[in-house]
Amino acid sequence: MALEWVVLGYAAAAEAIMVILLTIPGLDALRKGLIAVTRNLLKPFLSVVPFCLFLLMDIYWKYETRPSCEGESCTPSEHLRHQKSIMKSQRNALLIASALLFYWLLYSVTNLVVKIEQLNQRLERLKNRD
Repeated sequence: MALEWVVLGYAAAAEAIMVILLTIPGLDALRKGLIAVTRNLLKPFLSVVPFCLFLLMDIYWKYETRPSCEGESCTPSEHLRHQKSIMKSQRNALLIASALLFYWLLYSVTNLVVKIEQLNQRLERLKNRD
């Protein structure tokens, strides 16, 4: 199961890097290439959404089947294992939320940058016509 979380972490990191590169000012020379690469990667990165839903169901299943450890019914080591399990679930849920958020941001920013490029091209055509 750890490999799935590593893959999701790398996907979220790649999405975050692409969002940063698309929004950084001063990269106008590279922007067209970045836009083309990002638009081509949006469809494969869409697979992050069902993957996140699968991992979210995994967290829910582990939460429902986890033995409870309340009061004096468990040893300190069992209590520590229970707390670690809760912390891992919370960390993984945060990773899922960040991957979905970064995908949505990447999609939105890419569409906005494409629209801005199209408007700039129209503006240049109108200036050249006049």
